[in-house]
Amino acid sequence: MKRKSLFALSAVVVVAAAALVPVLWSGSDYLHNGTAVAATPADQAAMIKKGEYLARAGDCIACHTVRGGKEFAGGLPMATPFGTLFTPNITPDDQYGIGKWSQDDFYRAMHTGRSKDGSLLYPAFPFTSYTKVSRADADAIYAYLRSVPPVAVPSRPHELKFPFNNRNLLIGWRTLFFREGEYKADPTKSVEWNRGAYLIEGLGHCGMCHTSINAMGGPVNSAAFAGGLIPLQNWYAPSLTSNKEAGLGDWDIKDISDLLKTGVSQRGAVFGPMAEVVHNSLQYMSDEDIHAMSTYLKTIPQKDEAPEHLQLETSQQFGSELLKQGQKIYADNCAKCHSENGLGMPPSFPPLANNPSIQMPSAVNPIRMVLNGGYPPSTGGNPKPYGMPPFAQALSNQEVAAVVTYIRQSWGNHGTAVSPQQVSDLRSAPLD
Repeated sequence: MKRKSLFALSAVVVVAAAALVPVLWSGSDYLHNGTAVAATPADQAAMIKKGEYLARAGDCIACHTVRGGKEFAGGLPMATPFGTLFTPNITPDDQYGIGKWSQDDFYRAMHTGRSKDGSLLYPAFPFTSYTKVSRADADAIYAYLRSVPPVAVPSRPHELKFPFNNRNLLIGWRTLFFREGEYKADPTKSVEWNRGAYLIEGLGHCGMCHTSINAMGGPVNSAAFAGGLIPLQNWYAPSLTSNKEAGLGDWDIKDISDLLKTGVSQRGAVFGPMAEVVHNSLQYMSDEDIHAMSTYLKTIPQKDEAPEHLQLETSQQFGSELLKQGQKIYADNCAKCHSENGLGMPPSFPPLANNPSIQMPSAVNPIRMVLNGGYPPSTGGNPKPYGMPPFAQALSNQEVAAVVTYIRQSWGNHGTAVSPQQVSDLRSAPLD
């Protein structure tokens, strides 16, 4: 559900213009009733600690840190349909980072999507969600980022195709898809529900993955949280508005909380981009905030209609042949962990029977898991996760299609048969 913020011009780039975070005080001062007041060391330490927590909630490290590189030094390439963006350095380095940014500069970036010099930021930086973050929280994040070691690494220029390298075109995009404004609490809901909504819709920017985007790179707001394929990543972020996918209306709060906090639960496990979100961000959040997020997610209105059909069709006759072939492949390769009856041994080995993620209209995720394998995230609550081995070298395209068809149509599952051509397409897809 959350972040990981990576999609079209609006979400796959987690941004290069993302110099995050301002605060209302500069140095050791803060404002009280319009008057500058010296902040005590304890006040400043508390502000920094709060900001570190909030930066985790926003998963800032995921986009602004190259694997094996210095934290927040940027440089992560983000491939999009419009070209490649490179995330910026947001350490407090005066020359290459945000060392000369004021609290107001930082808040403007978070709240309005404009850089220190007033230039428009690309919406891969999730300012469309971060605009909901309160000034106090933005100030805390700024304080934290100012406390990390400065790194003198210049930001790489974006490599965008014409005309997308012209930032002025973002004016039209913003007119269509951006509404500035901090989160406003719903007085008809509980304090806990509002806290969850604030985290999910704001810092968590979960909608960036779980909401489809259009050809312009803008969110399809009429289908908020209804799921969609993450461009160029070839993972499907399931719908949170349909119990036929990842809708949580019939989940227990505990199962939702376990999944968010540890990456595994009695109902299933997370893999792919969501595993990174749990590893980098959600596992560090307090039990109270995880419970609040779960409370909000459980109340997202559920819809009867299924999302748009994304699955390549196969004939009924060929589907029957795949089903029969897949049964033997499953018995030879999968039953030891997931059981012959598909019930698995949760939470170590998730159930496949009656598992909505197996039956979704898009079979992208189960195909990728069979091909490439994977692990849930290693978290404090699940430090040694069990993983799934890859079968790309052992099974042909038709054999993968067969076993995925079998698990989608057995034990009461109602998924459609999948095509060997779709397996072929995903076999050559990038792994992240």
